[in-house]
Amino acid sequence: MRSIWNGAISFGLVSIPIKLVNATESHAISFRQVHTEDNGRIRYRKVCELEDREVSQAEIGKAYEDADGTMIPISDEDLSHLPIPTARTIEIVAFVPADRIDPLQMGAAYYLAAGGAQAAKPYTLLREALKRSNKVAIAKYALRGRERLGMLRVVGDAIAMHGLLWPDEVRAPEGVAPDEHVTIRDKELDLADALMDTLGEVDLEDLHDEYREALEEVIAAKASGEAPPESPAPAAGGKVLDLMAALENSVRAARESRGAEEEAEVRQLRRGASAPKETGAKKSTSTKKTPAAKKAAPARKSTSKAGEGAAKKTTAKSTATAKSTAGKKTATKKTASRKRTA
Repeated sequence: MRSIWNGAISFGLVSIPIKLVNATESHAISFRQVHTEDNGRIRYRKVCELEDREVSQAEIGKAYEDADGTMIPISDEDLSHLPIPTARTIEIVAFVPADRIDPLQMGAAYYLAAGGAQAAKPYTLLREALKRSNKVAIAKYALRGRERLGMLRVVGDAIAMHGLLWPDEVRAPEGVAPDEHVTIRDKELDLADALMDTLGEVDLEDLHDEYREALEEVIAAKASGEAPPESPAPAAGGKVLDLMAALENSVRAARESRGAEEEAEVRQLRRGASAPKETGAKKSTSTKKTPAAKKAAPARKSTSKAGEGAAKKTTAKSTATAKSTAGKKTATKKTASRKRTA
């Protein structure tokens, strides 16, 4: 993997040479802008507004626009000599429990690769210290022209870093929650719990981008001159008037889709009784009986009973025969014994 930044981790007086590598990749399908009449590519040209001519990438630099419109040139060399310790260093400032980090702050993810053989020992030391402490490291670093906040944690045998927003960059959720006062009944919470239990858990490895797959089908069809596949009919929507009914229907639909049991538990929950909860894994292994199977069940049951009765009669007959045979053998032995005695 290609590194995007080279520097070092500052861990007290320990310096660990590292390389910053992107930990994620995008599989999104990108499009080009084209002229709709002839499919010609639409391109953007970088033009100097003073000279009114197109310029190459080598001629383009950075500048800060002052309040009066004055451009103040800033070179890469200026940025590399910023008077801060994090210009080329990921400076660890604290170690905290992972649950102290608000997920709203988390951004891009990177892997920190050891920068050479000399970095192996201090890199491993930091990794094992993080493992044993069950904490994450909070660090400051500079990247792409600004100082940033990061969180270091262990992923497998590597150290990963998540970019963090500064606390003042996270907005407070004011005005987001509904202002109306509502009352949630225990029965509604019971049904919501039942729905959560029915849906169960999921292995994130099983999830995939269905939108991208559908888009690939459309592109393949149009490339081969075929008509693109038709989209399925949208699900029927509407205003929810009865929350309890909506929850019941959701539980019923989830159970049917997973081959779960009948809706007796839902009715029981509505009456206020607590139903036994089942995990999603158990429900997914249950088998739903079809009407035909239900009708056939009594016949199998009666056949089973008849078989059991026949088996019992056969066993009894065999037992009687065995006893009779044993009795005859005993009588024969006694007669022979008397004759020898006489």
